[in-house]
Amino acid sequence: MISPSRTPSLPESPAALPMVDVLGVPVTNATKEEASAMFDGWIGRGDGRCRGVYIVNAHTLNIAAADPSFLEVLCAGDVVFGDGTGVRIAARMRGMRMRDNLVGTDLMPYFFASRRERGYRYFLLGATDDTVQRAAGYLRTQFPGMKVVGARHGYVSPGENASVVREINAATPDVMLVAMGNPIQERWIHDNRAALHVPVTVGVGGLFDHWGGNLKRAPLWVRRIGFEWLQILLQQPGLKWRRYLLGNPKFIALAVAGARRRRA
Repeated sequence: MISPSRTPSLPESPAALPMVDVLGVPVTNATKEEASAMFDGWIGRGDGRCRGVYIVNAHTLNIAAADPSFLEVLCAGDVVFGDGTGVRIAARMRGMRMRDNLVGTDLMPYFFASRRERGYRYFLLGATDDTVQRAAGYLRTQFPGMKVVGARHGYVSPGENASVVREINAATPDVMLVAMGNPIQERWIHDNRAALHVPVTVGVGGLFDHWGGNLKRAPLWVRRIGFEWLQILLQQPGLKWRRYLLGNPKFIALAVAGARRRRA
């Protein structure tokens, strides 16, 4: 593994950054650079530990609110970052302004580009075989010299799990991206962290669909006003209408109720 140069002014531990409780999940309020410095620190330690990084949005938090076992998984992560307008609104109800939207489609390309010279090794796990291979090809094209040392589909049966973990460890990645969707990817990371020798493992949801060409990213102005979810809904209405049209109002209602309880 490559030992990165350190930036002393940036924290390498979530404990050094502000956090906000969103529906019972401690969300770290970090910028993309602070999150990247955290990853650098974990990679540089070389201690054999696998850190679980979860990125939560309104949908993820709705699942956790209804499933205590999934809530425990999120809370057991090494760091949880916030993605989307819903998380920002809920944080403001708690008196905190989120400094960055750490959606994987922004955070991971920032990390790749800003750490290009460090020679990190990456493994992609998730989506279908065709999609993950196209995603790997996209990364190699967009970031010349990027070391994608493995790419495997995310349909892992219980009987295959041990061999998949061995395959990942044999590739010696510094960072693994797991794109299985919520809550499967977080549970998979949680259940396999003890056996994985990957310093940073990030749950990235549908990110490979973007890189593999299945989804088109919303224009920057749409993202800035907080309506990127609408672009996804328009492209996948059959899959996403419940998540957004029912899930978003549900999340806001839960956040308002939580804020009222806190004030009381």
